[in-house]
Amino acid sequence: QVQLVESGGGLVQPGGSLRLSCAASGSIVSIPTMGWYRQAPGKQRELVATISSGGTTNYVDSVKGRFTISRDNANNTVYLEMNSLKPEDTAVYSCNAVILRIGGGTFRYWGQGTQVTVSS
Repeated sequence: QVQLVESGGGLVQPGGSLRLSCAASGSIVSIPTMGWYRQAPGKQRELVATISSGGTTNYVDSVKGRFTISRDNANNTVYLEMNSLKPEDTAVYSCNAVILRIGGGTFRYWGQGTQVTVSS
């Protein structure tokens, strides 16, 4: 079994910062890719950022320069540092990981989601 557990969401004023964390646990051999997605009310889920095990990152244009994704490979944890937050960043943020499991097989897993609300 593999589990992704997120933390760090909440309410913040425009211009503020939040840090999201997502820890993977279970029968894991390796995690080639970890990332964050978000879904705002009435909108489709969108990719926010991804990071490979080697540290290569990718961001959606709307968060470039404001958000930073990083990971701790030793602890199978990915972080999303969000600065200069805007009301349009309000969404449910979900962690995603492509995981090679003990016993074979590569699977995509999702966290439970954490609400981020940017409002004054």
